[in-house]
Order: sequence, then C-alpha cells, then structure tokens
Amino acid sequence: MIVPATAQLAFDGSGIDGSLFTSVTDFARDTKWLNTPLELGTNLGLGVFAVLMAAGWWSARRRGTEAMTVALAAPVAVVTAFAVAEVVKKLVAEVRPCRSMPHAYLVDACPARSDYAFPSGHATVAAATVAALFLLDRRLSAIAAVFALVEGFTRVYVGAHYPHDVLGSVLIALPVALLTSLALRRWATPLVGALSRGTLRPLLTAGAGAAAQPAR
Repeated sequence: MIVPATAQLAFDGSGIDGSLFTSVTDFARDTKWLNTPLELGTNLGLGVFAVLMAAGWWSARRRGTEAMTVALAAPVAVVTAFAVAEVVKKLVAEVRPCRSMPHAYLVDACPARSDYAFPSGHATVAAATVAALFLLDRRLSAIAAVFALVEGFTRVYVGAHYPHDVLGSVLIALPVALLTSLALRRWATPLVGALSRGTLRPLLTAGAGAAAQPAR
C-alpha cells in the first residue's frame, strides 16, 4: 500500500502530553451533560472576541485617532496571527488526537486528515484578541483573557487539540498580534486621521473634540 507523503510526514504529539489530554477527555466523559454546551460554545465563543473588538472600536470613537487606529488594527492583527499559525500548522503537520489517540473519549467529530492539530486556530484567535486589545483597553483585554482561557480548555475538552496545541497558539499569537498592532499604530495613524476628516468620519470619531487618550 502506498502511504501519502503527508501521512509520512505527520507528527504524533500524543507523546508530549497525551496523558493530560486523556485526563481532560475523561472528565468530558464523566460530564456528558456538559458535552453539548461546550461543543457549541467552543465555536460560538469566537463571536465573543468579535464583540469585544467591536466594543473597542466603539469606545475608540471618543478617544482620538491613535486609539481608533489601534481598534481598527485589532482584527488585522488577529487575522495575521491566524495566518501565521496556519503556516506553522502545515509545517508541523501534527495529526489530530482523534487519529493518534482514537480510543480517547472525543466529543468533537474527527476532521479531515489534512486538518492538523498544532497550533489551535480557535486558541490563536482568542490569544491574538487579548494581545490586540491590550494596547487599546486593558479592561477589554482582561475580559478577552478570561474567555481565551475558557476557549483553550474547551478545545481540549472536546478532544480537538492537545494542551500543547493551545499553549503553542498562545506563544505564537501574542507576539504576532502585538507587533502587528504596534506597527499599524505607528504607520497607519496618519491615514486614519485623514479618513476621520472625510466621509468615514461618523465611523471613526464621535465628535470634533475627541482627544487622544492612553490605553485604559
């Protein structure tokens, strides 16, 4: 039988923290009443991060051009971090736990073989949102951090990722999102300022007297 090259190169991460993974999935087996809510929540929870970024944009309308630039940079930073994570995912090619540990209790359906495990895309979005909002509003960033912890746990709970997949996502997303936001704050502020004086003014500022304010 000819084995596809992708299967030959696939990395089995069960030897890293497979025992911790099964401890969490065993907990999922013992709390079946939580399975459906957390399976739904692990995907719908991504909407929370979109709402938090929208809240940051709304607040930035009253805080000046630089704050608005950071607010607009947030989704760009998240997408950038996700793109980097996807590249890493293809390079590492770690098979999903459902394939390397098929006897574990799994809530989530097993994805295609080409959908690798490391790093977690969901956890990447969550951690990147935390970093992007940190430069804009520390309170929103703290709220995002709480939801990011929940998101990371649910990815393991449903059996979609190993714990190290989630940790790897954080280590990738935080610096990428933070550096992207810093770069855009530096280079895009003049552009946002110019747009604020044009037809997009209602979306970018709440009034002519808005003064620049630091991250809160």
